[in-house]
Amino acid sequence: MPRLLLLLLSLICLPAAGASLVVYASVPPVAEIARQVGGDHVEAHSLLRPGDNPVTFAPTPREMAALTRGRLYLAVGVPFERSWLPRIQAMNPRLEVVRLGPPAQAHDHHHEGLDPHRWNDPLAVIAMAGRIRDALARLDPAHAADYAAGQRRVAERMQALDRDIRQRLADLRQRHFLVYHPAWGHFARRYGLRQLAIQHEGKESSARWLAQLIEQARREGIRLVLVQPQFDRRLAHQVAHAIGARVETLDPLAPDYAAQLRRLAELLAETGR
Repeated sequence: MPRLLLLLLSLICLPAAGASLVVYASVPPVAEIARQVGGDHVEAHSLLRPGDNPVTFAPTPREMAALTRGRLYLAVGVPFERSWLPRIQAMNPRLEVVRLGPPAQAHDHHHEGLDPHRWNDPLAVIAMAGRIRDALARLDPAHAADYAAGQRRVAERMQALDRDIRQRLADLRQRHFLVYHPAWGHFARRYGLRQLAIQHEGKESSARWLAQLIEQARREGIRLVLVQPQFDRRLAHQVAHAIGARVETLDPLAPDYAAQLRRLAELLAETGR
């Protein structure tokens, strides 16, 4: 990218005097957590846009230029961070990067230990909000008490959500569910569930793998298949038809992460009893 173009775009994006602390996050749910913690003192943005695929995403020149305003970047380990985060840091050396998840991998975030979707566990959100509170307080100590209060509010909401989810799932007989992309592993582990993924090792499933998965789903009596807007849904519908399950859309990258988790608990309760 020509240096002159970057300079001109960054001048367009310069903040006004007295502007809020500018925070960037890789994904919308984490940007929303930052807003909830920071309140009026922060201006939080997500680099990933609604509907973007976190594997293939690439920021535009204007978005890269806007990142020069940022003071804090919240990384979670999604694949695009591996190639883009070093470039972002090179453009904005004053940007503090806080890693809230595992190191970014090119295509390997399907492994449970590297699953970046930590915000899909309400109790993990509390810990993430605490890390965000601490980072904001370092950069803006004058409002540290407000950030602490914001984190407490997040914690109270997440504790209430956790109680609600546990109540909804208390009498489940079916504790397995199918997903196209394995984005719900943190939720599953928190509540004693198991997600089975149609997407195998980050790729389209082979015919053999798919046949084994369908057989297992029939044996387990699975009645729920989850899809998300960022991925093709046709294969999930084929699997659902083969096992007599319903297909539901949830977005693990939506800003309203709490609503997504509550809806997931409702779907599991409806199909698992």
